[in-house]
Amino acid sequence: MRRGTESALHAFVEGRRTALFRSAYLLCGNRDEAEDLVQTTLVRVVLGARRHGRLENLDAYARRTLVNTFVSGRRRFWRREHAYGELPDVPAQQADSETGLMVRAALAELTPRQRAVLVLRYWEDLSVAATAELLGMRESTVKSHTARGLAALKAAVREEHV
Repeated sequence: MRRGTESALHAFVEGRRTALFRSAYLLCGNRDEAEDLVQTTLVRVVLGARRHGRLENLDAYARRTLVNTFVSGRRRFWRREHAYGELPDVPAQQADSETGLMVRAALAELTPRQRAVLVLRYWEDLSVAATAELLGMRESTVKSHTARGLAALKAAVREEHV
């Protein structure tokens, strides 16, 4: 592999890690799980880029890999780690607004596909067509997942304010 390609991959990982983590956190709702998801995604992106020589759009490939890894991980729930033993002392509260907490809790209640569609559409600011292509689904499916996901979020917010 050429030295220039390796340095480009290194620069990509350094430059996109934080943005990928933010999206992963919105997908997972858990900091540790999001870090694992980003790490797995970046390993797959680097290995894919090395295997194929070069990828046309590393950013799109990374985004798609992130979402696919998240969704497939949710399907195989029996393979995830389960922690057992004594619970730690009460964790320190993170400074966060009530609205942010409410939205993340509502996102956690959505199906993985609905969550992925909403994160890509509203956090990553992708179009319906780009989201459909990234997730490998029809535009009408993206629209229905968006509508159902937003309806569930609105219902959760209304329920919280009652």
